[in-house]
Amino acid sequence: MTPLVLIVDDDPDLGWSVDRIIRKAGYETRVASDGEAALAAFAESCPDVVISDLMMPGISGMELLDELRKRAPEVPVIILTSHGTIPSAVNAMRGGAFGYLTKPFEPDELLMWIERALRFTGVERENRLLRQEIGSRYGVENVVAESSRSKDLIETLRRVAKSRSTVLVQGESGVGKELVARLIHYWSDRVGHPFVAINCKSFADSVLESELFGHEKGSFTGALAARAGCFERASGGTLFLDEIGEISGEFQSKLLRVLQEGEVLRVGGNQPRKIDTRVVAATNRILREEVRSGRFREDLFFRLNVIPIVVPPLRERREDILPLARLFAVRTASQSGRRIALSAEAERELLAYGWPGNVRELENAIERAVVLARSDVIGPQDLFLDPPVADDPPPAPEIEPEGGTLQEYIDRAAAARLEEALKSAQGNRSEAARKLGIDRAKLYRLLARYKMGREP
Repeated sequence: MTPLVLIVDDDPDLGWSVDRIIRKAGYETRVASDGEAALAAFAESCPDVVISDLMMPGISGMELLDELRKRAPEVPVIILTSHGTIPSAVNAMRGGAFGYLTKPFEPDELLMWIERALRFTGVERENRLLRQEIGSRYGVENVVAESSRSKDLIETLRRVAKSRSTVLVQGESGVGKELVARLIHYWSDRVGHPFVAINCKSFADSVLESELFGHEKGSFTGALAARAGCFERASGGTLFLDEIGEISGEFQSKLLRVLQEGEVLRVGGNQPRKIDTRVVAATNRILREEVRSGRFREDLFFRLNVIPIVVPPLRERREDILPLARLFAVRTASQSGRRIALSAEAERELLAYGWPGNVRELENAIERAVVLARSDVIGPQDLFLDPPVADDPPPAPEIEPEGGTLQEYIDRAAAARLEEALKSAQGNRSEAARKLGIDRAKLYRLLARYKMGREP
């Protein structure tokens, strides 16, 4: 959308000249000859930038600025002034004007101020949307916590967020350990500073050291410039170290030194750098057992485990399942422009399922259902949940050793397994393929090979 500039000047010649310059640069304009007309045009057109003369009869430029600041403080106002009224322009700046231009001015100077103002409004808009997103996602009232265990966890996180202590978050894969770290950050006084997350398992030790501590130019092949690491980039904020239980013993000692000293030494550097970074670490391992087995340093464990947080699996907080599912459904549907709901049958199936992948699996299941559902109501058939695993799985069908070659024996076993899968899936070939762990194309080839059906 083309930016709109509102021009306010009681001098028709100057107003026409400014309008011509701005239109020639590709912007849309509205022109008002006094303060009252400017307020009416502002209410009607919602401009992106206002350019106003300071000295006008009736509503003065300063009074107009005050009123515009009340109505829309995010819209920048550029003041036009003569040499003799520069002190007044300075007062206008103190009153909230974005900047001022002294008459006469060059067209390029005017356009430069407009470009600055538009960049400012763009950043302000992004920041406003970000604050809204943070509030909608991480506000206490927007976090799903229906079960007693989740409510206890949220209450603990609110107290933990106020401290500066290191936190160790433990729990199964998919329970929401990063969400816990983000809640700690956004509920703390560090919220205005960076939240930096890194998965320690994703990097080799040599790369992880550079990622976390940074490096100097020329410290290794490819280090074409100096680069700050995650500890420095998160200074003043929070650093989330996911999969902390996967780092090697050698790197554990380097991390311990950083946590003890509160400073990092970049790879290839010789001058330590002070940091003010709160660390939240997470793992799906039981670190105490890792310490007992000698795979994790005890001193590092105690340094990380100042405040221990255990996130229970979803199966132990079943009251959260449906509220979470409904939240994921609304969020995914809104992103795809749909209005969709869960049927009572689908909700019963969600409650009956074991959720071995925890919240992550639930979110993926709902996203998949929203995308694949053929109507505005998600049914059990849209969820594609794995069937429950029995405590004692049924034995595989016995294959009589009728002699012949090994390949003939394997073919008989494969045909029997195909027949069993089709029967279990009530003839649904997609479901049978899923049970067998193969795609539909391979299932059709096997059916054709064993003459058990024809490809559709």
